[in-house]
Amino acid sequence: MNIFSNLLSQSTQPNVSKRQRRGIEIKSSREIEIMRQSAKIVATVLKEISQLVQPGMTTADLDAHAEKRIREMGATPSFKGYHGFPGSICSSINNEVVHGIPSPKKVIRLGDVLKVDTGAFYQGFHGDSCITIAVGDVTPQAAKLIRIAEESLFKGIEQVKAGNYLIDIAGAIEDHVKANGFNVVEDFTGHGVGRNLHEEPSVFNFRTREMPNVKLRAGMTLAIEPILNAGSKVTRTLSDRWTAVTVDNSLSAQFEHTVLVTDTGYEILTDRSLV
Repeated sequence: MNIFSNLLSQSTQPNVSKRQRRGIEIKSSREIEIMRQSAKIVATVLKEISQLVQPGMTTADLDAHAEKRIREMGATPSFKGYHGFPGSICSSINNEVVHGIPSPKKVIRLGDVLKVDTGAFYQGFHGDSCITIAVGDVTPQAAKLIRIAEESLFKGIEQVKAGNYLIDIAGAIEDHVKANGFNVVEDFTGHGVGRNLHEEPSVFNFRTREMPNVKLRAGMTLAIEPILNAGSKVTRTLSDRWTAVTVDNSLSAQFEHTVLVTDTGYEILTDRSLV
């Protein structure tokens, strides 16, 4: 799930209790296999949503589908009830950046840029992923924003391997976003994921002195999730205390994968092409 408030250096996570702060965990082969299953559930749900969404549906319709399918596959929704969040997905449309609350009053329309973020908790471990969907024909700028958001995610993932650093991920994302005329949202970051939905380390999408100097090790599991705005990088939170929007009403797009660090590179655990 990306972002819910800001603890671990303004990450996508909400406040994490001391009990949850376990440091950066290296997963065992058994734990990784469980995470493959939780991530597969997330990938399946997002693939289904990408295929069924259409104008006239509401974000509550998508939320109901996600919860039903997550539970049918033996997991529970990671987001529902998390620090009081009411949905099984975050559904953010157009200028909504993250943490949009699903609602029967929020109707999806032709031309919308729709972000759907969800997680599944299976046998003690979470999977987490987000996609941005172009609802029918969108403007050329919106189409480019979505494309660059997804490309920037993979630019970051390509830097994942044991021995590299978090700044390698951040730099690759930032460079690709800026080269294409968009801005990285700096209010939110990625995060570790595993026993807890949000774990250390924070996974930045831009270079900053606040970034922990973390060397990647095989067995780390990271939620990498660049968020791009077509205009200003600045966001504000609405009165519902969840939904973050762009201050200038510009469009926003986001993609996220749960990624395993290996000795030679990476494994995308939430790869939708494999479900």
